[in-house]
Amino acid sequence: MSLSPDEFREHLAVASATAGLTLPELVLPASHHVVLRGMRFHYLDWGTRGRPPMLFLHGGGLNAHTWDLVCASLRTERHCLALDQRGHGDSEWSPEMDYGIESHAADIDAFVDRLGLDRFVLVGMSLGGVNALAWASAHSQRLAGLVIVDVGPEVRQAGVRKIAAFTSEATPLDSVEDFVARALSFNPRRDATLLRRSLLHNLRRMPDGKWMWKYDQRHRGRFDQAAYERRRQLLWSAVAKVACPTLVVRGAESDVFHDEDAERLANALPDGRWVKVEHAGHTVQGDNPAGLLVVLRKFLDEVSAA
Repeated sequence: MSLSPDEFREHLAVASATAGLTLPELVLPASHHVVLRGMRFHYLDWGTRGRPPMLFLHGGGLNAHTWDLVCASLRTERHCLALDQRGHGDSEWSPEMDYGIESHAADIDAFVDRLGLDRFVLVGMSLGGVNALAWASAHSQRLAGLVIVDVGPEVRQAGVRKIAAFTSEATPLDSVEDFVARALSFNPRRDATLLRRSLLHNLRRMPDGKWMWKYDQRHRGRFDQAAYERRRQLLWSAVAKVACPTLVVRGAESDVFHDEDAERLANALPDGRWVKVEHAGHTVQGDNPAGLLVVLRKFLDEVSAA
C-alpha cells in the first residue's frame, strides 16, 4: 500500500516543516519499473533532467521513499533517482533468495547502464552503502562522487544484531498503528504521525486483512560469522580501488558505526573524508534530513568545483 498523491503531498509538506526544511516546490516523483537481469525493479525519478544526476540506495528493510525529503529538497539542483533494491519496496524478490553483495552490485551496474548515468553522485546508506562501495570499486571512473552513510567494512555487531532482530520480525500485525508502535519502540526519535504515513510505503495488506512488511524477510535475522568476515574482507579490498572523492557520513548517535570506524574508512580511501551528523542514529536521512542535507550540499559543491 502507498499514499495517494494528495496524501503524499501533504506528508511531504508536514514532514519538511517538522524537519525544518523549506522545499523549493512540492512536486511528487515519477514512479517507474524496469527489468534488469531478468528481475523487475522499481525506482523514483524526482527530476530534473539536465541537472547533474544522483542515485540513492536505501538500507536493509527500507525502500526508495526513505530518501523522499532529501530528494525533494535537492530536486531543483540535481536529477535525483532512488532505487528499490532487490527484495525491497516495489521491486521483485529474488526467486533464488540471492541477496549477495555481488548481485546487488550487478543490479546497480545494469541500472546505471539502462539509464545512461555518467559522472553522477552515488549515495548509499547501510545495505545501500555496502552495495555502493562494492560497485564503486570497479566503476569509480563513472562517478563524480560517492557518499557512504553509516556503514563500512567495520561495523558494531551489537547494533547490527539489534537491527536484524527488528527487520526479521515476521509476525503479521492487525493494524498499521501496531507497526507504528513497534517502529517507535525501536527508534523513538521519530514523529508518530509522520512515521505512520512513511510506513504505508513499506507495508502490504495480506489476504486475511493483517499487515506485513513489503521486503523479503526470508533471509533476514540469520547471523553467519563466516559470511560477515567474507563481507568485511570484500569491502576492505574494495576501498583502495575507489578513486573518486568519497564522503563517509556517520549518525552521531549510531550504535552501528562509530567515530573510529568512520575515520578508519575515510583514511583508507584514496580520496576520503568523514563527517558526523548530530541528532541522528543509523538512519541518518530519516532522523535528521536537514543535517544530512548540509553535509551533502557541501560535498556536492566540492565535487562540482573539481
